[in-house]
Amino acid sequence: MFTGDFDMTKQSFRLALIAIPLLLSACAGGGSSSKQPAASGNEIVIGVAGPMTADLAAFGEQLRRGAEQAVADLNAEGGVLGKKLRLVIGDDQCDPKRAVRVASNMVEQGVVFVDGHFCSGSSIPASEIYQEAGVLQITPSSTNPVLTERGIATLFRTTGRDDRQGPFAATWLLENYAGKNVAIIDDGSPYGAGLARETERTMTGKGAAIAVRDSYTQRQRDFSSLIGKLKAANIEAVYVGGYHDDIGLLVRQAREQGFTGAFAAADALNTYEFWSIAGSAGDGVRYSDGSSAVNLVSAKSVVEKFRADGYEPEGYTLNSYAAVQAWASAAEIAGTTDAAKVAQALHGGIIPTVIGDLSWDAKGDLTHVNYAWYVWDNGRAIEEP
Repeated sequence: MFTGDFDMTKQSFRLALIAIPLLLSACAGGGSSSKQPAASGNEIVIGVAGPMTADLAAFGEQLRRGAEQAVADLNAEGGVLGKKLRLVIGDDQCDPKRAVRVASNMVEQGVVFVDGHFCSGSSIPASEIYQEAGVLQITPSSTNPVLTERGIATLFRTTGRDDRQGPFAATWLLENYAGKNVAIIDDGSPYGAGLARETERTMTGKGAAIAVRDSYTQRQRDFSSLIGKLKAANIEAVYVGGYHDDIGLLVRQAREQGFTGAFAAADALNTYEFWSIAGSAGDGVRYSDGSSAVNLVSAKSVVEKFRADGYEPEGYTLNSYAAVQAWASAAEIAGTTDAAKVAQALHGGIIPTVIGDLSWDAKGDLTHVNYAWYVWDNGRAIEEP
């Protein structure tokens, strides 16, 4: 998993990525990494990519299930442009090197669109491959601002950005812990560090002092030293930029070691796996996320299908479904799967999806995201009104 801020230049990426697909072509099934036909015979090939295995596999499952259901529903209605869709699944384990391999593999298989990746640290390097190959990309979950700040015209999100979610968290901390000892910590990843940085920036910009500013290592197993710092500083609230598996363990150990301060985090806690790790120590832990689409009229029939199959569409499931849905609608509007023309269609108006009517700015970011707080309570994440 990527554990540092994403600071490579676009030029260095391009130099590296010229060679990498060639070296990995054997792993990707052989052949050239050049542009592939938009469709073959009576099918159109699209992909979904994320951590299908390893620590963040719960999120990979969300992306996969959302994409699979969207493809099934579209195919049941005749497909896209009169052709059936075939879905290719890529497992990057939220590792940037694997993400490049997955992206190269997608290109080799002739995909015209990718729903993914999950982690920002994967989406950023993969996006360079897709841009070069003329593949449109919509990520349901990558929130680092760098992703859409590089001028890639065929790159979009169906989620928000850290520099919008961070200030949302900061506002809550300022309102509820003004004049109290607050800590901000992160896991060093593009996602976690970005959220922590934006939260800190907003708070200090409004005159608040941060009592403890620290980091931990992803997959860390002993948080005793960090917890000791929090206790010594009499911290009353901790904002954590990171993923559910680490935060779940941190929270559990903190409660076991007598730390009573509040914990707040972001949308990576949107999986029941957080509770399975934290247990009852997770009670009261809150996280920010886009307001749930599960109860929207636009999502009703799709949610019913998931639940009838015994699956609760948590986290990014509906965002993933919406990514496929938005691409398909734009392709129909454009009359082609050509990435540049589909991108123009996405930019050209409002696209109805299961998560509401979506529109994007010139960078590929959603023009509006309605954030909300969710609080874990006895194994359920409840949205605050």
